[in-house]
Amino acid sequence: MNPADKERIAASLAMMCVRNTGLEALHAGTVPVTETGDYSDVFVLDATGHRIPWAEVSHLDDDQMRDLMREVVNRLYTFHVSCDDPEFLQRADRWMTVAGKWDEPELDRKFLGAINSGSGEPGK
Repeated sequence: MNPADKERIAASLAMMCVRNTGLEALHAGTVPVTETGDYSDVFVLDATGHRIPWAEVSHLDDDQMRDLMREVVNRLYTFHVSCDDPEFLQRADRWMTVAGKWDEPELDRKFLGAINSGSGEPGK
């Protein structure tokens, strides 16, 4: 596979497998107003009356996190097992017209370093 095709497929993978997932639902809603700019002046009042600083609030619960991770993992898996199918790649190329409006993807050197050093191993 030539480098241009490899980069095109990688960009398609990112867009098709992460974009328009449960992340969109988590992003929906009202963004609180902050006058400090760092949200240190924003608090959440829970049902028991606890006043929780914005920085300490979990913004998704365990079920939401599990559902999001399953959705992304299933999409990544589906993409990888389908990327040898020319028809799938042709359809995926149509999605790339949308991705043209995004920032160019970059290699995550920290991720590569963690994987290469063994510190990225499961359970470590």
